Amino acid sequence: MRRTIWSVLLIVLLLPFAAYGNDELLKLQNDDGQWVIQRKNYSATGYSTLTQITPENVKNLKVAWSLSTGTNQGHEGVPLVVGTTMYVHSSYPNHVYALDLTKEGAPIKWSYTPKQDARAVPVACCDLVHRGLNYVEGKILMHTLDAQLIALDAATGKEIWKVRNGDPTKGETMTGSGLVIHDKWIVSISGGEFGVRGWVAAYDINTGRRIWRAYSMGPDEDLLLAPHFNAVNPHYGRFGEGTRTWPGDQWKVGGGTTWGYWSFDPDLNLFYYGTGNPGTWNPTPRKGDNKWSMTIWARDPDTGLAKWAYQMTPWDAWDYDGVNEGILAEQTIGGRNYKTLTHFDRNGFAYTLDRTNGTLLVAEPFVYVNWAKGIDKKTGRPIEDPAKRTKQGEDTKDVCPCAMGGKDQQPAAYSPRTGLFYVPTNNMCMNYEGVLVQYTAGAPYVGANLLMMPGRGGHLGEFIAWDGATGKKVWGIREPQPAWGGALVTATDLVFYGTMDGWFKAVDARNGQVLWKHKVGSGIIAPPMTYIGPDGKQYVAVLSGVGGWFGAIVSLDLPPDDPFGALGEVGVAYQAGLDKATTKGGMLYVFTLD
Repeated sequence: MRRTIWSVLLIVLLLPFAAYGNDELLKLQNDDGQWVIQRKNYSATGYSTLTQITPENVKNLKVAWSLSTGTNQGHEGVPLVVGTTMYVHSSYPNHVYALDLTKEGAPIKWSYTPKQDARAVPVACCDLVHRGLNYVEGKILMHTLDAQLIALDAATGKEIWKVRNGDPTKGETMTGSGLVIHDKWIVSISGGEFGVRGWVAAYDINTGRRIWRAYSMGPDEDLLLAPHFNAVNPHYGRFGEGTRTWPGDQWKVGGGTTWGYWSFDPDLNLFYYGTGNPGTWNPTPRKGDNKWSMTIWARDPDTGLAKWAYQMTPWDAWDYDGVNEGILAEQTIGGRNYKTLTHFDRNGFAYTLDRTNGTLLVAEPFVYVNWAKGIDKKTGRPIEDPAKRTKQGEDTKDVCPCAMGGKDQQPAAYSPRTGLFYVPTNNMCMNYEGVLVQYTAGAPYVGANLLMMPGRGGHLGEFIAWDGATGKKVWGIREPQPAWGGALVTATDLVFYGTMDGWFKAVDARNGQVLWKHKVGSGIIAPPMTYIGPDGKQYVAVLSGVGGWFGAIVSLDLPPDDPFGALGEVGVAYQAGLDKATTKGGMLYVFTLD
């Protein structure tokens, strides 16, 4: 008994220290000379306090140097800068390069290419992308398309450990970077279009040993629900919902994969992520809320236990994946200060929640939406237009937004100076027909025919500034192609973003005025980053390389014959002239003041 009491006391004494995240990353993320986490910090703001590049001198930005990544598919994620080394990744086969920033042109210190199972290539949905590396305690942590997890020595590139997180023969792949918290690398899985039942899992950063895994749907013990799960908002659903809201055993091929960017609150010791579409895309065979697909989750990173979950699109009938990032901030709403999470969903609504308990505070459309008339703030559920609910054997016309969403995975940024979010958005609609499909492991499990078209106004994208407290757009820049590159905002009130037709732009964060732009070699679907070089100068870097779902006609050389091809991408992308606006090719561009 005495030993048990002392064990409990020891755990209690250690808990306050365990709740502050990885000490090294907490320190480094606040050093704006470096960039050590994909979205700059645990809050996923994409915000830098660097001030050398200003609205007055940004016109003098020039290319300092560039690097070919050696691959031609879509390039997402950002390079990391740790000390005087930059770490760059590519699309499949997932090359990694360590570059020496102390030398002119940043020559390669080492490179690494993992050995992969080529069977991952045909089962990877929507291009062969990679959303970036992680750094921690002298290690580079990388995932591969075929679902391996690999730790490399950051100084030499030598393998430290390697484990497998998924099986590509079942359609399980990896494109999301995950997040390092405490002594754990918490990782995702992709493959919702192949009937993969989604999960997140935690691995020991030193050994690769799996510590816990939490599924998106299924029995409560698989979901790792805390005893107080959703206690503050029981109307969201609590226990038993992961099976009860699915017909029969449909949850076993339920989708809900987890491939987006994530965030973490060290004080609350909760990390936040979203789950994707249910399987199949055809809603008819899976009537019910299909929890917990299309959901924002808050989990304890040490145990995996879920404190709360909020489902945005119950019984999804449109492929409105809920994986987009949740940006953490403190906002005043209705005269009260909240710790908030703001999420721009594919379904076209921007959600602001109290991240301590999941309570919905604001939910307003940030693009044109007609599948729902709004969100009921009391229940949290959408107020659907029945005419826009898709069905098996029926071609539902003019649904907005399309399945690519009002915003896809391209991450938004947030400035605490302006209090605004900077959001790349899409403007497309679709016709959608559900089709019966049977599950076979490793085979496509989609069950839908889609035809996509430009939305109202004819432009396919818009980069906007959004007030998360009021749910209103402040300004917008219309783009001829979808705004598919992520955002960076700085303390000098500059916002950087790239376009699918290859323009890299700097705009005034307060009014959206374009102050500078540079044409790069291929379309941009990655967010920018910024750092201070060994020479003391501020640099801005971005990966170029068109691809992803909308860019697949270029990166994968898809022919124009079938407008329904690539789940509807072929028709709308050729209609928009993307094949003439850019070409494929992976490049890193690094800019500084002339």
